[in-house]
Amino acid sequence: MADKPATVDAELVKEMDAAPKKYPYTLDSEGKANYVPVWRFTQPHMMAFHLSWICFFMSFVATFAPASLAPVIRDDLFLTKPQMGNAGVAAVCGAIAARVFMGVFVDTVGPRYGSAATMLMTAPAVFCMALVTDFSTFACVRFFIGLSLCMFVCCQFWCGTMFNVKIVGTANAIAAGWGNMGGGACHFIMPLIYQGIKDGGVPGYQAWRWAFFVPGGIYIVTATLTLLLGIDHPSGKDYRDLKKDGSLKAKGATWPIVKCGLGNYRSWILALTYGYSFGVELTVDNVIVEYLFDQFGLNLSVAGALGAIFGLMNLFTRATGGMISDLIAKPFGMRGRIWALWIIQTLGGIFCIVLGKVSNSLSATIVIMIIFSIFCQQACGLHFGITPFVSRRAYGVVSGLVGAGGNTGAAVTQAIWFAGTASWQLTLTKPEGFVYMGIMTIGLTLPLFFIWFPMWGSMLTGPREGAEEEDYYMREWSAEEVASGLHQGSMRFAMESKSQRGTRDKRSAGAPLDSNSNSDSEPAAAKPVVV
Repeated sequence: MADKPATVDAELVKEMDAAPKKYPYTLDSEGKANYVPVWRFTQPHMMAFHLSWICFFMSFVATFAPASLAPVIRDDLFLTKPQMGNAGVAAVCGAIAARVFMGVFVDTVGPRYGSAATMLMTAPAVFCMALVTDFSTFACVRFFIGLSLCMFVCCQFWCGTMFNVKIVGTANAIAAGWGNMGGGACHFIMPLIYQGIKDGGVPGYQAWRWAFFVPGGIYIVTATLTLLLGIDHPSGKDYRDLKKDGSLKAKGATWPIVKCGLGNYRSWILALTYGYSFGVELTVDNVIVEYLFDQFGLNLSVAGALGAIFGLMNLFTRATGGMISDLIAKPFGMRGRIWALWIIQTLGGIFCIVLGKVSNSLSATIVIMIIFSIFCQQACGLHFGITPFVSRRAYGVVSGLVGAGGNTGAAVTQAIWFAGTASWQLTLTKPEGFVYMGIMTIGLTLPLFFIWFPMWGSMLTGPREGAEEEDYYMREWSAEEVASGLHQGSMRFAMESKSQRGTRDKRSAGAPLDSNSNSDSEPAAAKPVVV
């Protein structure tokens, strides 16, 4: 450990002292909020929360808007089933590399500029959907619109920056869940916009093109609001100001951050398993309207409204997943978080299989789809109750990698079971695709048993004797960086993360772990605050 004292941000200490007056919630030792009052727009915590999920919501609306109008677009462009499937794969492929890149970007530049840049750079692609004429241009535009799904990384990073470790699972899950609602809302909204334009006298083959100007315009408005109202950090400063005054020196150089995130095997396991929670959700968003339209002979508006139910369940499902993760962590710690994820995601796989088995009944399909959506989306929220603890230094990179795993899972799953490109796929029905997707989900959730933290243990084993949180997060820094005091932010995070031992861990007995109580019995505000 270095002898150099921690960097003290006097303004943040002063804000923490005044927290009961300035904020309608308390702050921890890092200046993060201890609660998530979603009805408030308090700067900087809750404003960042709302901006992050709204941006993510719009990225979903635009990305899956073509799937909402699939029957109309398919007939106008004379697209085949394999071509529609490949275009759907292209939509989720775009964000695979974009999410990894965005992880590095937000670690370096900050979530505010990451969110706004994503919206502004992909808005032209949304407008260009009105110009497509054949499969190649349709698939290309869907690919570029899909890049905006990297907004997920900005969303999770921003919330992880603003909320305490004990509730970060809940905060991340609510924000991401409300953002994911866009995948369901678009199935309800876009057919109505299309029908409204068509009823206004515009021919159908033009009406669906004009409909895309609505999400494209909202992209620009959302980006502008993010730049005007967003704040990167709990201190009230953005990353540019923090770099100027030297407060961000704890990040270090970019390459060590990337190496730290990509070199942690836990990141890769979570990326794989996230591919069969969020990846499954993306796949269903892409195929559900066309499935209901073709399987049960529904008209587009009805198929869109019923298909929207799956995505709209994110209003509470992903949030409850995060809440379950945080609640079970109180008694059982990190081991409880991983067990909860495995159980719920496996149940999601089981109900995905059942969904494919009830394809002869519309009512049964809707009921099972709702149950399936609950477990599938809760598993998404549970993932990001674990992800923030994989790495402190490379949180953005780890979030990007796990998020990219979701898109990769969607691309692979849809290409295998729903694209209809290969000769053997031509006879594969969508109900059979749901069955096989469920089996893959169950099998590829098992690697969670291999996640092990030395200070917390794994699903089947306990922690290593003598292992401490400080030891784990200290390994991310070189001796030279430690000597320069760059590790101090990680040490503060390590202190907060002792809560992940759980109250049943004998090491937790008599050791208060929140910012309002510490082993030295001195007030939290009197301790140095590391930014």
